Amino acid sequence: MDCYTANWNPLGDSAFYRKYELYSMDWDLKEELRDCLVAAAPYGGPIALLRNPWRKEKVASIRPVLEIYSASGLPLASLLWKSGPVVSLGWSAEEELLCVQEDGVVLVYGLHGDFRRHFSMGNEVLQNRVLDARIFHTEFGSGVAILTGAHRFTLSANVGDLKLRRMPEVPGLQSAPSCWTTLCQDRVAHILLAVGPDLYLLDHAACSAVTPPGLAPGVSSFLQMAVSFTYRHLALFTDTGYIWMGTASLKEKLCEFNCNIRAPPKQMVWCSRPRSKERAVVVAWERRLMVVGDAPESIQFVLDEDSYLVPELDGVRIFSCSTHEFLHEVPVASEEIFKIASMAPGALLLEAQKEYEKESQKADEYLREIQELGQLTQAVQQCIEAAGHEHRPDMQKSLLRAASFGKCFLDRFPPDSFVRMCQDLRVLNAIRDYHIGIPLTYSQYKQLTIQVLLDRLVLRRLYPLAIQICEYLRLPEVQGVSRILAHWACYKVQQKDVSDEDVARAINQKLGDTPGVSYSDIAARAYGCGRTELAIKLLEYEPRSGEQVPLLLKMKRSKLALSKAIESGDTDLVFTVLLHLKNELNRGDFFMTLRNQPMALSLYRQFCKHQELETLKDLYNQDDNHQELGSFHIRASYAAEERIEGRVAALQMAADAFYKAKNEFAAKATEDQMRLLRLQRRLEDELGGHFVDLSLHDTVTTLVLGGHSKRAEQLARDFRIPDKRLWWLKLTALADLEDWEELEKFSKSKKSPIGYLVVPALRLRRSQLLYPFVEICMKQHNKYEAKKYASRVGPEQKVKALLLVGDVAQAADVAIEHRNEAELTLVLSHCTGTADAATADKIQRARAQAQKK
Repeated sequence: MDCYTANWNPLGDSAFYRKYELYSMDWDLKEELRDCLVAAAPYGGPIALLRNPWRKEKVASIRPVLEIYSASGLPLASLLWKSGPVVSLGWSAEEELLCVQEDGVVLVYGLHGDFRRHFSMGNEVLQNRVLDARIFHTEFGSGVAILTGAHRFTLSANVGDLKLRRMPEVPGLQSAPSCWTTLCQDRVAHILLAVGPDLYLLDHAACSAVTPPGLAPGVSSFLQMAVSFTYRHLALFTDTGYIWMGTASLKEKLCEFNCNIRAPPKQMVWCSRPRSKERAVVVAWERRLMVVGDAPESIQFVLDEDSYLVPELDGVRIFSCSTHEFLHEVPVASEEIFKIASMAPGALLLEAQKEYEKESQKADEYLREIQELGQLTQAVQQCIEAAGHEHRPDMQKSLLRAASFGKCFLDRFPPDSFVRMCQDLRVLNAIRDYHIGIPLTYSQYKQLTIQVLLDRLVLRRLYPLAIQICEYLRLPEVQGVSRILAHWACYKVQQKDVSDEDVARAINQKLGDTPGVSYSDIAARAYGCGRTELAIKLLEYEPRSGEQVPLLLKMKRSKLALSKAIESGDTDLVFTVLLHLKNELNRGDFFMTLRNQPMALSLYRQFCKHQELETLKDLYNQDDNHQELGSFHIRASYAAEERIEGRVAALQMAADAFYKAKNEFAAKATEDQMRLLRLQRRLEDELGGHFVDLSLHDTVTTLVLGGHSKRAEQLARDFRIPDKRLWWLKLTALADLEDWEELEKFSKSKKSPIGYLVVPALRLRRSQLLYPFVEICMKQHNKYEAKKYASRVGPEQKVKALLLVGDVAQAADVAIEHRNEAELTLVLSHCTGTADAATADKIQRARAQAQKK
């Protein structure tokens, strides 16, 4: 334990800080870090160096080199810089490198040096040039803040959704501020800058002068400022050598430290641990590193070479040309276990386990001591927690063995925390490997989440490791393996040195029918890389036509898209392709394409019937479909034309089309309709009223109702209406008028061709019964008139007629006279109540007599 705590450095009485090596850097830097623009991403992210930046003493002909390394110093990308002068580098939360140029253009590169996009910070920045820039992170994303040559600030809080804000002007500012930084308060990004002894806070509306509470007197300038990783705290380095530390709102002072160095530091960053009450700031000069906090003393380290500080969630990464180290506050669990002479339960449990391995009886003594205090559960938890904060695998194993040893003596200790810690440490050790180079701590890992970590492994193209982690943690396929395989496939299609056939086959063999993988997304990436044929091959593996078709349309493969849409049976999808083809092809080619696809042609006709009638007519003409063309003209005559002349002209075209289709019946019917329309218009002109668009029968009925029986009879002769049908029409019309006198005259005009009782075979329409004289009078509730005609009904219908008018007694007499059993039964069924009792007895007697004979 003594050796283990040798690198612990106390800061005051309540905290220790330690610095340990993460990697020995093997990168071959040809220049010092001081001569490069440097940017390192948090959470163990990559390091970007822009060698040979634009300096007066450099040879102008030498192009700068942008290099990207992993945290362990392995090269990821290197490219010659061919754009304008760069003022600042920074990494976004998605590990994209933002390069801010002097003209205000920000170039965005991927982890492997691939250019992603660019955007401008506005015309004002372009005109006044960029003096300085900061890349900062908020809960909304990554932002960029610019200081222009006019000493004005412009910022965007989220480069993914660029919205530029021009900050208010600082009154009297004639030169660049001595230092400045970005703050995030109340979900809004602010600028804090120092001008001489004054501090100004800029928000979107105003510029406010602020004063740090409790600042030591005599300050004439602020040389450096630093905001904490969580934007909650602020540190100010003054020209008097004092470091003021307080809240970022500048309302509360935490402490102030006199470092007795007035030279401005190269860097100053916060070094604090989540949920820790200790606050410390790390200050770096050329060859000195100092850790200061709320203590009279500081911790000092000697820097053998140029170093760069990277603030992290729970500490500070420090890298130089040869080493990469991590400085942080020793966690409470580790401090209690490893502190010299510690009697914490975790320390005793660790000693007990070590003695147990030595087969010493002291193991039992330590365990008894812990159990007597009732702290065995606490001891196990301390060992598990401390194992998470250890970087060396051997110390992790030692602490986990101690925790496992202690668990054996507990009856109900939940194993979840132990198992989870073992899994987390195995993942962390894998990604901390030198060849991977992501030195995450346990706290950073938990803050980052496993999904983000997998995304970062995918960005580094470490697909096998990402898949192994998913399988080890048993993540759902859609969130784990499937997603990673999809990313791998998208990367695979970018390998242009492999043939399309080989790439498509390799992707299909690897992915198969893996759930959650969309071949259309992979095909879209292939198309974006200019490999259209590969995209089409990949779409063959896509089972969902709804995903195939839109991409095929985007690739200008409309005919193939139409075939796929028809195969799917999805009419909406077919309509989508048809409308796209209509806009893409000329009219002739479009119609020719439809002729080769009968289903598509049929659907397009249905569409045209509702939306584009003229196009429908063109389709029929091109196909010589005279039958449908005639039907089209008939519908058009009713839908579009209001003038009789226009409608007749349309009907004439319909008749001509029907003749061409050799449908003489339809042609004759159309010509009859034309004659009827002309006649109806003449009737309207001569008689008034409404006749146009009535059917032939309704026209006859209307004439009868209007008292124009002669006209009705003439119309019937002109259109060859049968006598039976004319009698029906005239009968119902006179009955509706209740013109009984005229009805009687009509019945006596000649013998009725339809009789005087209903005959079902003479119904004019299936859904409507029309009654002859007896029935029609009863329908109008006129029994008196009905009896007149009942007597004129033939013998075979006499009984039914009498029953219809309600004369049951006479119907019984006629039935007895006819000696017809069916008629007797019919009459008997109508005998109801006491009024018909005598008639019923009469029928029964007649039946009895008939049976005797």
